[in-house]
Amino acid sequence: MKTAQMKIQQMAFMLIAVTLFFALVAIFIIGFKFSGLKESVADIEEENAMLLASKLANSPEFSCGESFGNTKINCVDFDKIMVIKENPSYSNFWKVSNIEIRIIYPESKEIICNIANYPDCNVARIYQKEVSGFDASNFVSLCRKVSVDDETHEECKLAKMIISYE
Repeated sequence: MKTAQMKIQQMAFMLIAVTLFFALVAIFIIGFKFSGLKESVADIEEENAMLLASKLANSPEFSCGESFGNTKINCVDFDKIMVIKENPSYSNFWKVSNIEIRIIYPESKEIICNIANYPDCNVARIYQKEVSGFDASNFVSLCRKVSVDDETHEECKLAKMIISYE
C-alpha cells in the first residue's frame, strides 16, 4: 500500500514539475516575442511622422501644384505658407502640434518669418504648441514667384519641413 501511495505522489510531483517547466518556457517565449515591441512601435511612429511630413508637403494647402508649370513633388509654396501662418482657422486643421519650415540652403542667420520681413526670412512657424511627442522632418523645395523686369519666374530654396505631433 505504501509503495502505491509513493508512486502516486511521485507521479503528482512529476506532473507539477512538467507543468511548471512548460509554463516557464511559455513565459520565456512570450517575453522574447514582445521584447522588440517597443522598438517596433517607435519605428512605426517615426515612419508615420515622416509620411505625415510628406503628406502635408503635398497637400493642396502647401503644395506648389501646377502653379509653377508642372507638378512638383514635395514642393511647398512660400506665399501659401505666409497666408496660412496668418490665418488662425488652420490651427487644428491637420491635428499636429507644430509645423515649421526652415530654409537650409542658402544658409543665413535665423530670421522668423512674418508679413513685415517676408520674403527676407528663413524660418516659417505655421503654428506651434508646447507639447512633447514625436517629430519628423522632410526635405522640401520652398518656391515662390518672383517678378524681375516684368518677367515672372520661380525662385526655389531647399528647406526642411518639421512636423511634431503628440
